[in-house]
Amino acid sequence: MEVVVVVGDFGLRNDWHVVADQANLVGVDQFDARLLGADITVRRQARDGFEVVRNDTGEPVHSAQRYGYIWACLGTPEREILFIPEATEPNRHLVTAGSIAVRVSGLRAVENFLDMAHFPFLHTGWLGEEPHTEVTPYKVELTAEDELVATECKFFQPVSFPTAKGGFIVEYTYKVFRPYTVALYKTNSVVTHRRDVIVLFVQPVDEENCVAHPFLCYVKEGVDVATVRAFTQLIFGQDKPILENQVPKRLPLDPRAETPIRADAVSVSYRRWLRDRSITYGAIPANA
Repeated sequence: MEVVVVVGDFGLRNDWHVVADQANLVGVDQFDARLLGADITVRRQARDGFEVVRNDTGEPVHSAQRYGYIWACLGTPEREILFIPEATEPNRHLVTAGSIAVRVSGLRAVENFLDMAHFPFLHTGWLGEEPHTEVTPYKVELTAEDELVATECKFFQPVSFPTAKGGFIVEYTYKVFRPYTVALYKTNSVVTHRRDVIVLFVQPVDEENCVAHPFLCYVKEGVDVATVRAFTQLIFGQDKPILENQVPKRLPLDPRAETPIRADAVSVSYRRWLRDRSITYGAIPANA
Protein backbone atom coordinates (compact mmCIF):
# COMPACT_ATOMS: atom_id res chain seq x y z
CA MET A 1 0.00 0.00 0.00
CA GLU A 2 1.29 3.45 -0.88
CA VAL A 3 2.37 5.53 2.09
CA VAL A 4 1.02 9.08 2.03
CA VAL A 5 3.38 11.54 3.69
CA VAL A 6 1.80 14.90 4.50
CA VAL A 7 4.68 17.37 4.35
CA GLY A 8 4.84 20.87 5.73
CA ASP A 9 2.32 23.14 7.38
CA PHE A 10 0.12 23.17 4.27
CA GLY A 11 -0.17 19.42 4.75
CA LEU A 12 -1.53 20.00 8.25
CA ARG A 13 -4.45 21.89 6.71
CA ASN A 14 -5.11 18.88 4.48
CA ASP A 15 -5.12 16.44 7.36
CA TRP A 16 -7.83 15.44 9.85
CA HIS A 17 -7.93 16.86 13.39
CA VAL A 18 -10.23 16.23 16.34
CA VAL A 19 -12.22 19.38 17.20
CA ALA A 20 -14.79 18.09 19.72
CA ASP A 21 -15.61 15.15 21.97
CA GLN A 22 -19.15 14.05 21.16
CA ALA A 23 -19.75 13.25 24.83
CA ASN A 24 -19.54 17.00 25.47
CA LEU A 25 -22.15 17.79 22.82
CA VAL A 26 -25.16 16.01 24.34
CA GLY A 27 -28.05 18.47 24.24
CA VAL A 28 -25.86 21.11 22.56
CA ASP A 29 -26.88 22.54 19.19
CA GLN A 30 -23.56 24.17 18.40
CA PHE A 31 -20.03 24.31 19.77
CA ASP A 32 -17.38 26.94 19.06
CA ALA A 33 -13.82 25.76 18.50
CA ARG A 34 -10.60 26.84 16.87
CA LEU A 35 -8.27 24.87 14.60
CA LEU A 36 -4.93 26.02 13.17
CA GLY A 37 -5.84 29.61 13.99
CA ALA A 38 -9.26 29.45 12.28
CA ASP A 39 -12.46 29.93 14.28
CA ILE A 40 -14.98 27.19 13.52
CA THR A 41 -18.40 26.10 14.74
CA VAL A 42 -19.65 22.54 15.14
CA ARG A 43 -23.38 22.50 14.39
CA ARG A 44 -25.83 19.72 15.05
CA GLN A 45 -27.72 18.54 11.96
CA ALA A 46 -31.02 16.69 12.31
CA ARG A 47 -30.21 14.25 9.53
CA ASP A 48 -26.43 14.04 9.23
CA GLY A 49 -25.31 14.41 12.85
CA PHE A 50 -22.91 17.36 12.76
CA GLU A 51 -21.31 19.77 10.35
CA VAL A 52 -18.33 22.06 10.85
CA VAL A 53 -18.24 25.55 9.33
CA ARG A 54 -15.64 28.29 9.21
CA ASN A 55 -16.80 31.40 11.04
CA ASP A 56 -15.05 33.81 8.67
CA THR A 57 -16.74 32.53 5.51
CA GLY A 58 -19.67 30.50 6.82
CA GLU A 59 -18.60 27.72 4.48
CA PRO A 60 -18.62 24.09 5.66
CA VAL A 61 -15.33 22.23 5.89
CA HIS A 62 -14.74 18.51 5.58
CA SER A 63 -15.97 16.80 8.73
CA ALA A 64 -16.51 13.29 10.07
CA GLN A 65 -17.42 11.36 13.21
CA ARG A 66 -15.20 8.58 14.51
CA TYR A 67 -14.06 7.14 17.85
CA GLY A 68 -16.56 9.37 19.65
CA TYR A 69 -15.08 12.59 18.24
CA ILE A 70 -15.94 15.23 15.66
CA TRP A 71 -13.14 15.62 13.12
CA ALA A 72 -12.44 18.48 10.73
CA CYS A 73 -10.11 19.18 7.82
CA LEU A 74 -9.72 22.81 6.77
CA GLY A 75 -8.36 21.94 3.35
CA THR A 76 -8.74 18.88 1.12
CA PRO A 77 -8.09 15.58 2.93
CA GLU A 78 -4.98 13.87 1.58
CA ARG A 79 -5.40 10.71 3.68
CA GLU A 80 -7.92 8.94 5.87
CA ILE A 81 -8.51 9.46 9.59
CA LEU A 82 -6.04 7.31 11.51
CA PHE A 83 -7.15 3.67 11.77
CA ILE A 84 -6.79 2.21 15.25
CA PRO A 85 -7.06 -1.61 15.10
CA GLU A 86 -7.61 -1.95 18.86
CA ALA A 87 -10.78 0.14 18.57
CA THR A 88 -12.37 -2.73 16.63
CA GLU A 89 -11.74 -5.33 19.35
CA PRO A 90 -14.95 -6.18 21.24
CA ASN A 91 -13.28 -6.89 24.60
CA ARG A 92 -11.95 -3.38 25.09
CA HIS A 93 -13.41 -0.30 26.71
CA LEU A 94 -13.34 2.57 24.19
CA VAL A 95 -13.27 5.77 26.21
CA THR A 96 -12.96 9.45 25.37
CA ALA A 97 -11.34 10.91 28.46
CA GLY A 98 -12.31 14.54 28.14
CA SER A 99 -10.78 17.45 26.27
CA ILE A 100 -8.00 19.27 28.11
CA ALA A 101 -7.18 22.81 27.00
CA VAL A 102 -3.48 23.55 27.47
CA ARG A 103 -1.80 26.93 26.96
CA VAL A 104 1.18 25.58 25.04
CA SER A 105 2.01 24.39 21.54
CA GLY A 106 0.46 21.06 20.62
CA LEU A 107 3.93 19.83 19.64
CA ARG A 108 5.04 20.44 23.23
CA ALA A 109 2.11 18.31 24.41
CA VAL A 110 3.17 15.45 22.13
CA GLU A 111 6.77 15.65 23.31
CA ASN A 112 5.66 15.58 26.95
CA PHE A 113 3.59 12.47 26.21
CA LEU A 114 6.76 10.78 24.93
CA ASP A 115 8.81 11.65 28.02
CA MET A 116 9.34 8.89 30.62
CA ALA A 117 11.97 10.75 32.64
CA HIS A 118 9.38 12.91 34.40
CA PHE A 119 7.34 9.96 35.76
CA PRO A 120 8.97 9.72 39.22
CA PHE A 121 8.93 13.46 39.82
CA LEU A 122 5.58 14.59 38.41
CA HIS A 123 3.49 11.43 38.75
CA THR A 124 4.99 10.33 42.08
CA GLY A 125 3.31 7.28 43.58
CA TRP A 126 1.53 6.49 40.34
CA LEU A 127 3.70 6.21 37.24
CA GLY A 128 7.01 6.41 39.09
CA GLU A 129 8.82 6.99 42.36
CA GLU A 130 12.32 7.46 43.71
CA PRO A 131 14.81 5.78 43.68
CA HIS A 132 13.52 4.25 40.40
CA THR A 133 14.44 7.23 38.24
CA GLU A 134 16.63 5.75 35.51
CA VAL A 135 15.35 5.55 31.96
CA THR A 136 16.97 2.40 30.60
CA PRO A 137 18.12 2.24 26.95
CA TYR A 138 15.38 1.80 24.36
CA LYS A 139 15.15 1.71 20.58
CA VAL A 140 13.80 4.40 18.25
CA GLU A 141 13.23 3.81 14.56
CA LEU A 142 11.35 5.16 11.55
CA THR A 143 9.03 2.61 9.97
CA ALA A 144 8.19 2.07 6.32
CA GLU A 145 4.85 3.77 7.08
CA ASP A 146 6.75 6.94 8.10
CA GLU A 147 5.85 6.46 11.77
CA LEU A 148 8.31 7.15 14.57
CA VAL A 149 8.37 4.17 16.95
CA ALA A 150 10.10 3.72 20.32
CA THR A 151 10.25 0.14 21.64
CA GLU A 152 11.65 -1.68 24.67
CA CYS A 153 10.73 1.27 26.90
CA LYS A 154 10.60 -0.06 30.47
CA PHE A 155 9.89 1.75 33.71
CA PHE A 156 9.03 0.75 37.28
CA GLN A 157 5.58 2.04 38.20
CA PRO A 158 4.15 1.70 41.72
CA VAL A 159 0.55 2.08 40.50
CA SER A 160 0.45 1.87 36.72
CA PHE A 161 -3.34 1.79 37.02
CA PRO A 162 -5.71 1.79 40.06
CA THR A 163 -6.40 -1.94 39.64
CA ALA A 164 -2.69 -2.82 39.65
CA LYS A 165 -1.69 -5.11 42.52
CA GLY A 166 1.56 -3.49 43.54
CA GLY A 167 4.37 -2.01 41.49
CA PHE A 168 6.06 -3.71 38.57
CA ILE A 169 8.15 -3.03 35.49
CA VAL A 170 5.80 -1.72 32.80
CA GLU A 171 6.81 -1.95 29.17
CA TYR A 172 5.82 0.81 26.76
CA THR A 173 5.83 1.21 23.00
CA TYR A 174 5.36 4.71 21.65
CA LYS A 175 4.22 5.56 18.14
CA VAL A 176 4.10 9.01 16.54
CA PHE A 177 1.67 8.63 13.66
CA ARG A 178 1.33 12.27 12.63
CA PRO A 179 2.79 15.54 13.95
CA TYR A 180 -0.10 16.02 16.39
CA THR A 181 -1.05 12.37 16.95
CA VAL A 182 0.81 9.97 19.22
CA ALA A 183 0.01 6.71 21.02
CA LEU A 184 1.41 4.51 23.74
CA TYR A 185 0.92 0.80 24.23
CA LYS A 186 1.55 -0.30 27.82
CA THR A 187 1.48 -3.55 29.75
CA ASN A 188 -1.98 -4.24 31.16
CA SER A 189 -1.85 -4.62 34.95
CA VAL A 190 -4.26 -7.60 35.01
CA VAL A 191 -3.80 -9.35 31.68
CA THR A 192 -0.05 -8.85 31.45
CA HIS A 193 0.35 -10.42 28.00
CA ARG A 194 -1.86 -7.70 26.46
CA ARG A 195 -1.40 -3.97 26.03
CA ASP A 196 -3.68 -1.09 26.87
CA VAL A 197 -3.63 1.68 24.28
CA ILE A 198 -3.81 5.42 24.80
CA VAL A 199 -3.99 7.58 21.67
CA LEU A 200 -3.52 11.32 22.10
CA PHE A 201 -5.17 13.44 19.43
CA VAL A 202 -3.83 16.97 19.88
CA GLN A 203 -5.93 19.76 18.38
CA PRO A 204 -3.64 22.67 17.37
CA VAL A 205 -5.84 25.61 18.37
CA ASP A 206 -3.10 27.99 17.30
CA GLU A 207 0.69 27.98 17.57
CA GLU A 208 0.74 28.39 21.36
CA ASN A 209 -2.49 26.72 22.46
CA CYS A 210 -3.89 23.25 22.05
CA VAL A 211 -6.56 20.85 23.25
CA ALA A 212 -5.52 17.31 24.18
CA HIS A 213 -8.07 14.60 23.43
CA PRO A 214 -7.05 11.24 25.00
CA PHE A 215 -8.70 8.19 23.44
CA LEU A 216 -8.41 5.00 25.50
CA CYS A 217 -8.62 1.40 24.31
CA TYR A 218 -8.36 -0.61 27.55
CA VAL A 219 -8.75 -4.34 28.07
CA LYS A 220 -12.07 -4.74 29.89
CA GLU A 221 -11.01 -7.33 32.43
CA GLY A 222 -10.84 -5.96 35.98
CA VAL A 223 -11.73 -2.35 35.25
CA ASP A 224 -14.72 -0.18 34.33
CA VAL A 225 -15.09 2.88 32.12
CA ALA A 226 -15.36 5.38 34.98
CA THR A 227 -12.09 4.17 36.50
CA VAL A 228 -10.28 4.35 33.17
CA ARG A 229 -11.48 7.90 32.57
CA ALA A 230 -10.75 9.12 36.11
CA PHE A 231 -7.20 7.76 36.11
CA THR A 232 -6.40 9.36 32.76
CA GLN A 233 -7.77 12.72 33.86
CA LEU A 234 -5.70 12.50 37.06
CA ILE A 235 -2.49 12.00 35.09
CA PHE A 236 -3.24 14.70 32.51
CA GLY A 237 -4.21 17.05 35.32
CA GLN A 238 -0.71 16.66 36.73
CA ASP A 239 0.88 17.33 33.33
CA LYS A 240 -1.12 20.44 32.45
CA PRO A 241 0.49 23.03 34.81
CA ILE A 242 4.00 21.81 33.98
CA LEU A 243 3.32 22.12 30.27
CA GLU A 244 1.86 25.59 30.65
CA ASN A 245 5.00 26.78 32.43
CA GLN A 246 7.35 25.67 29.66
CA VAL A 247 9.30 28.46 27.97
CA PRO A 248 9.10 29.02 25.07
CA LYS A 249 5.58 27.81 24.44
CA ARG A 250 6.45 26.65 20.94
CA LEU A 251 8.76 23.67 20.42
CA PRO A 252 12.34 24.61 19.40
CA LEU A 253 13.55 22.57 16.43
CA ASP A 254 17.13 23.82 16.23
CA PRO A 255 19.44 20.84 16.85
CA ARG A 256 21.29 22.93 19.41
CA ALA A 257 18.08 23.03 21.47
CA GLU A 258 18.10 19.25 21.81
CA THR A 259 19.55 17.58 24.89
CA PRO A 260 21.53 14.61 23.57
CA ILE A 261 21.22 12.26 26.52
CA ARG A 262 19.94 8.70 26.47
CA ALA A 263 16.60 9.45 28.16
CA ASP A 264 15.73 12.01 25.48
CA ALA A 265 16.29 9.75 22.46
CA VAL A 266 12.65 9.73 21.37
CA SER A 267 12.27 13.49 21.91
CA VAL A 268 15.37 14.21 19.82
CA SER A 269 14.05 11.89 17.11
CA TYR A 270 10.62 13.56 17.20
CA ARG A 271 12.13 17.02 16.67
CA ARG A 272 14.27 15.72 13.82
CA TRP A 273 11.22 13.99 12.32
CA LEU A 274 9.33 17.30 12.39
CA ARG A 275 12.25 19.17 10.80
CA ASP A 276 12.54 16.58 8.04
CA ARG A 277 8.85 17.05 7.23
CA SER A 278 9.06 20.87 7.29
CA ILE A 279 6.56 21.14 10.16
CA THR A 280 6.86 24.60 11.72
CA TYR A 281 3.32 25.29 12.99
CA GLY A 282 3.65 25.34 16.79
CA ALA A 283 7.44 25.23 16.55
CA ILE A 284 10.40 27.56 16.45
CA PRO A 285 12.04 26.56 13.16
CA ALA A 286 15.67 25.54 13.10
CA ASN A 287 16.63 28.59 11.03
CA ALA A 288 14.71 31.08 13.20
